[in-house]
Amino acid sequence: MDDITQPPVPQRGKILDALARAERAAFTRPAPKSARTQMKFLRKREKGSTKSLAERLGVSRKTVQRYLSGASTKPNKRLQQALTQETESEWQPQVRAHARQRAATSGGLVISCRAYFGLGPEGTSDAGRVRDITVAVSPSHAAAIIAAREEGATESDLHDAVAEAIADAYFRQGGGGRAGLDVKFADVEWLNITF
Repeated sequence: MDDITQPPVPQRGKILDALARAERAAFTRPAPKSARTQMKFLRKREKGSTKSLAERLGVSRKTVQRYLSGASTKPNKRLQQALTQETESEWQPQVRAHARQRAATSGGLVISCRAYFGLGPEGTSDAGRVRDITVAVSPSHAAAIIAAREEGATESDLHDAVAEAIADAYFRQGGGGRAGLDVKFADVEWLNITF
């Protein structure tokens, strides 16, 4: 099993990726960049086991050893993606946890996106269309999104939680006769989240 014959790293969905970027923005120090330092860092996280690191990255143990020794320095695209993704998922866990806690208790989240929103019949100003929206969502919605992610929610589950958060903050704005408004959120072109 070597790094050339492995399947591609699974791509995270737009919401999972946006949450990962939000956490990276909270880092107080940059994560390791070179393949060797990333391998060394991840080997420490795997309690020194090159075998479990190789399984985690989907490469052979020999490949891991080549990068650790410095014999190999330029990983292929798939391995580079895996190294970056795995390193950033383990980097500064306390900083990431503090940012999530702050968002869930007091700060909330800011969600920016371009997507299709539909909330009213055709021919009205509320008819469905693609909109660019930036909205601050409440800490309670932030807590629900973060908790769902930590419990292993799928991209579809997170989509529903984000849709509800945007609908409450942007379209329902404090009730005002629109409390029961049903909002369709689909065809997300891009999405960013900040803590």
